[in-house]
Amino acid sequence: MGNDADLRFAHELADAADAITLARFRALDLRVETKPDLTPVSEADRGAEVAIRSLVAGRPGEGVFGEELGDDGGSVRWIVDPIDGTRNYIRGVPVWATLLALERDGSIDVSVVTAPALERRWWAVRGQGAWANGERCRVSTISRIEDSAVSTTSVGDMPESWLRLARRAWAARGFGDFWQHCLVAEGAVDVATDEGLQLWDYAAVALIVGESGGRCTTFAGEPPAPGKSFLSTNGAVHDEAIALLMA
Repeated sequence: MGNDADLRFAHELADAADAITLARFRALDLRVETKPDLTPVSEADRGAEVAIRSLVAGRPGEGVFGEELGDDGGSVRWIVDPIDGTRNYIRGVPVWATLLALERDGSIDVSVVTAPALERRWWAVRGQGAWANGERCRVSTISRIEDSAVSTTSVGDMPESWLRLARRAWAARGFGDFWQHCLVAEGAVDVATDEGLQLWDYAAVALIVGESGGRCTTFAGEPPAPGKSFLSTNGAVHDEAIALLMA
């Protein structure tokens, strides 16, 4: 299938996830468990991934690699984080999203990030740009850390060098999770950082940032990889951010 059809299907998956996650958001009887890695998971996480898998099952030759239910394998798969920001979700904070990325032979070609409680959705197609609620995304033109807005998900998880970056920056905030990277794509934030992410955490946002003119690497400047640190920037301040984070 072509990318246009893939993008339409990605939006269908996002709509299906939104119907489940938004309906259970702030529900008084929401069921939450603790996974073996001590992170929380709600019934909505699993319900959204099950719904996504059901739809993908109708596409021959495609599988799912999801945070909650594992990897089907194969050369074509949908990489899924059913709720990125589960801690926010279970506490009633509206900053959470379903992350969807289509991988073909190791290349992420299409992605959608849908945040229904924020009434916001971002998407990208490789080589065709990135969009937020139908408006083209472009990173900022800020060229100095001293003029930059920087963000992280959790200061407590970051290396001490992050404070060096924060103190040099014009503003340091904690927008967190997917949102900070999407804000980089929109040009509202210039540097976003996470101490460690898995593939389902970064696959979708990396394409959106890249198609907006930004850059994503580890703190050491290497290509993003599962379990490694993750840095997204507008590109212009990327090397300076790496120098501060690695100092």
